[in-house]
Amino acid sequence: MEKIRLEADDGQSLEFYVEEQARIGGCDYLLVSDSQEEESQAYILKDMSAGVSAQDSEVAQYEFVEDEGELEVVSKVFEQMLEDTELEF
Repeated sequence: MEKIRLEADDGQSLEFYVEEQARIGGCDYLLVSDSQEEESQAYILKDMSAGVSAQDSEVAQYEFVEDEGELEVVSKVFEQMLEDTELEF
């Protein structure tokens, strides 16, 4: 499973496992978890690289999706992609 590292605002390095990815409304999203255990925390990240794909740049800029409406729409897409997995955000 692919892992990504994010740098928090305080400089701390965070590591996540990429569970799934999707392009919705022209934006790229990642469904990530904090561990490979069954009871892990899931998060949705949005690529904020503004048109610069990961192929064009070695560094992408991701942010946690916090907007309730956006989170609801994107989480439904990931739930459909992972039919056998129960997701809670």
